Amino acid sequence: MKFKLFKEFKEFAVKGNMIDIAIGVIIGAAFNKVVNVLVKEVLMPPLSFMTDGANWENRKIVLREAILVDGKATSEQIAIGYGKLIEAGVDFLIIAFTVFIVVKLMNSLKKKADDPKDKTTVTPKNIELMNKTNELLEKQNAYLMKVLAERK
Repeated sequence: MKFKLFKEFKEFAVKGNMIDIAIGVIIGAAFNKVVNVLVKEVLMPPLSFMTDGANWENRKIVLREAILVDGKATSEQIAIGYGKLIEAGVDFLIIAFTVFIVVKLMNSLKKKADDPKDKTTVTPKNIELMNKTNELLEKQNAYLMKVLAERK
């Protein structure tokens, strides 16, 4: 029982999909760091400059100020921190746009690779076989239409 479970796990872990997912997670984590730096260090400073030096991360709407008695807070400040929401929105837009560009690029490369007439890229064998099969079927259909037309 233990060996069968281990064998099934090994088959699951070694499959291409599992490895692809692991690679995607690793690249995603690294990409997240790049996006964070891009937003916090590249995009937010000009935005703060345009808004007269406002620090967007600390922007908030205070609903109730903290109550201080003898220099000690007896109740915490209650505030809606919309600055972090703006940063998260910018993060999302950058990630969404980057993923869009990457998917668009990958689709164009895939289209180019799937075109058997395009000799600049190597066409996968399954696409070549499908193309040859399609050509043979078209020839067969043309021949059958010719034979049927002659019989009439």
